[in-house]
Amino acid sequence: MNAPARTPVAGAVRREQLSDEVAARLRAEIMTGALRPDSFIRLDETAARLGVSITPVREALRTLRGEGMVELEPHRGHRVVPLTRTDIEDIFWLQSTIAQELAATAARNITDAQIDELAQLNERLAEAVEQRDPDRVARAEFTFHRAFNRAGGRIKLAWFLLHAARYLPPQLFASDETWGPVAVASHAELIEALRRRDVDTVVELTRGQFTDGRARLIAWLEQVGLWS
Repeated sequence: MNAPARTPVAGAVRREQLSDEVAARLRAEIMTGALRPDSFIRLDETAARLGVSITPVREALRTLRGEGMVELEPHRGHRVVPLTRTDIEDIFWLQSTIAQELAATAARNITDAQIDELAQLNERLAEAVEQRDPDRVARAEFTFHRAFNRAGGRIKLAWFLLHAARYLPPQLFASDETWGPVAVASHAELIEALRRRDVDTVVELTRGQFTDGRARLIAWLEQVGLWS
């Protein structure tokens, strides 16, 4: 029996997904200093390094141009726009501001069943941290916060946070062995505060997570000499 033909729509969807994956990879490399400021991202070299064709790389760079992370210089290619300390602080301020609003709403509206789900998701994160599996840690952390951010029912605001959060390099945090236990403990405190419907504590713990993330990313960029 012949395999079903791949439809144009399916092909377009997969190409868009691949482009998004490449953009996420390059974005993380810029945010962690792996791609240095003012360096050029070559289409062919990047495609070979990531094991993809040139097309998704070109589309990913178009996305990053729209985000102000790269600039296209005629006859030279895509240049990485310098990332300042203020840029990092602004990114975390935006995410923290949205996240605190979502946290306050969740603390008021979350159900017991949703709190139980968060507890289970935090257990999965703890298992991934214990096994020192960065990929699982990153996925578990994302799943926990997606459930928490959607618990208040403000789906559009949660969507805005999701898009702002793409600037965070999850693998950097997930690979940090000091970060995982801190995240699990913070989540446990958050869950207990949710059970008490303690809005102020929930908001404060949410703010603290972004303060910690900002400090860790800035410390890393200083360590790799991004601003030296």
